[in-house]
Amino acid sequence: MHQTVHVELGERSYDVEIGPDLLAQAGNRIAPLLHRFKVAVVTDENVGALHLNALRDGLASAGIEMSSLTLPAGEATKSWPHFERTVEWLLAEKVERRDVVIAFGGGVIGDLVGFAASVLRRGVRFVQIPTSLLAQVDSSVGGKTGINAPQGKNLIGAFHQPSLVLADTSVLGSMTPRDFLSGYGEVVKYGLLGDAAFFEWLETYGSAVSGGDMAARVRAVTRSVQMKADIVARDETEQGDRALLNLGHTFCHALEAATGYSDRLLHGEGVAIGCALAFELSSRLGLCSQEDPSRVRAHLRAMGMKTDLADIPGDIPGAEALVDLMAQDKKVIDGQLRFILARGIGEAFVTSDVPREAVISVLEDALATV
Repeated sequence: MHQTVHVELGERSYDVEIGPDLLAQAGNRIAPLLHRFKVAVVTDENVGALHLNALRDGLASAGIEMSSLTLPAGEATKSWPHFERTVEWLLAEKVERRDVVIAFGGGVIGDLVGFAASVLRRGVRFVQIPTSLLAQVDSSVGGKTGINAPQGKNLIGAFHQPSLVLADTSVLGSMTPRDFLSGYGEVVKYGLLGDAAFFEWLETYGSAVSGGDMAARVRAVTRSVQMKADIVARDETEQGDRALLNLGHTFCHALEAATGYSDRLLHGEGVAIGCALAFELSSRLGLCSQEDPSRVRAHLRAMGMKTDLADIPGDIPGAEALVDLMAQDKKVIDGQLRFILARGIGEAFVTSDVPREAVISVLEDALATV
């Protein structure tokens, strides 16, 4: 049932291993990377309590010694104080340039630890062991690392590719349903942006993926990772095609900012709502059929996910204010908002040619139902 996706980036290429029970095999899979059988692991309190002993045992089975740092769970950890704490700890552990650091957790830990590895001794290697669906299909692959600033998310960081990614699909069983479905928002995104057949498969088997069917989970994660790997190989530093991965994200980032990056709206929930809005906007602009946004919403609803602004608890700013928040996004170029729109399911493209009035209109109608 195990699958391997190769991310082709020349001398920085690496494999993403996907399947159940990979923590138990971590030692054998990481050992070929090591010059000495010692690794430094950074995790968070939630993941550490559930899975750190299993990782320790998996490494020990190959004779690898492990030291670990446990950080608080949550988005607030992606900050200067915890970044400084992580780098200081890695230095105290005498991590050398030829050593390997392991990021063991969700996207927050992966982003933070990858960034720490990128600057420690001007760059040490690291291994991603993502423990959430969101991290397995998105943030652990592609080399984007970083922390948040008061001015916005992910504004401080570096491109630093991992040496290996181990996506153990067994650990997904410890996720809450809400967190799992948040990750599923990114899975759906891949079908919507470039693979209509995958979206069609999800319409049939999405309930099996969320219900714990291991074969379905492995297939969903593998296809998502393969699509991301292909795009990253073409455009590592987001000069062109990689922007397609931001389908739904222009709306999502504005909604995350409007809700204070809080539990009112998880990232993947914002992506799902953002994808629905992007298809609505595409339909209004005459780019895709009116049936497409309805089909997107129908699938998200069938999965029990947030699909509309009305699904976000609490107050939301008006349409003009939301568009102003979009203008703060780090993907703005020369003051021009970039949208990922679609000519149909599986046919996304990047454009800066979107009238502000059209965006306002879509948001006003969405807010009218709140």
